[in-house]
Amino acid sequence: QVQLVESGGGLVQAGGSLRLSCVASGSIFGLNVMGWYRQAAGKQRELVAHITSGGNTNYANYADSVKGRFTISRDNAKNTVYLQMNGLKPEDTAVYFCNIHNAARTREYWGQGTQVTVSS
Repeated sequence: QVQLVESGGGLVQAGGSLRLSCVASGSIFGLNVMGWYRQAAGKQRELVAHITSGGNTNYANYADSVKGRFTISRDNAKNTVYLQMNGLKPEDTAVYFCNIHNAARTREYWGQGTQVTVSS
């Protein structure tokens, strides 16, 4: 089994910053894609960013809405993925979920979610 534990959410004013962390544990061998999704009230869950570990290189992808403001990174030694969020906007308000899966997505796991609220 795999466990994902998120931290770092909270309340921040528009223009502020937050850093989310997610630690993975358990049977994570082969689960080389880690990422963050978010779900705002009344909306579907959407991808924020994900990062794929490929040997000595990590490959990151971002939703257009967060490009230039958010940065995803990972520490493979700590099985941890981070999301640095700068220039936060009220429309970034959502529950943010950590995700881990293999390339074929036949094994996929979710964290419990952490609330991010951006006030105007």
